[in-house]
Amino acid sequence: MSHTIHHQAANEFDIRQMEIGDLAAVFYLGERLFTADKWPALYRTWDEYEVVTFFASDTETCFVATRNEKVIGFALGNVIEKENSTWRYGYCVWLGVDPEVAQTGVGSALFTAMKERFIDLGARMILVDTDANNEPAIRFFKKHGFDHENKHVYLSMNLTHDQEYRQRHKK
Repeated sequence: MSHTIHHQAANEFDIRQMEIGDLAAVFYLGERLFTADKWPALYRTWDEYEVVTFFASDTETCFVATRNEKVIGFALGNVIEKENSTWRYGYCVWLGVDPEVAQTGVGSALFTAMKERFIDLGARMILVDTDANNEPAIRFFKKHGFDHENKHVYLSMNLTHDQEYRQRHKK
């Protein structure tokens, strides 16, 4: 699936399925976007294994946005089938856009490509999650038709502040 999205001549970009040659660029963009200091409550950790695992197991639900052959955004997801249920769920796990091209339609185009693929694969619902304080993401998903916001509590403990950790990992 590859098609060009035209917004303005200066904002032209392509959306296509992720390829093996995109892995490094997607990883490095995600590393800039999903930092522990910015989003300490993320219960998933962004690392090279996230990108490789999605690419290896869910290639058809992983997309990149490119401009002049450079990755400027990505969407990584999968389809979940629950045992003893006829429902299939699309799960948009990671959606990231280079801040330099924010607000140009790249995120919307990536999400639309993923949504269309989920529909093709028989998903009846799409799930997303984000940090409760990530207001831009919440606005983005509500703009794209999400509702029924559910509150979940994820607790975390930064062990680097623990005395025992500091003693064991002195530099």
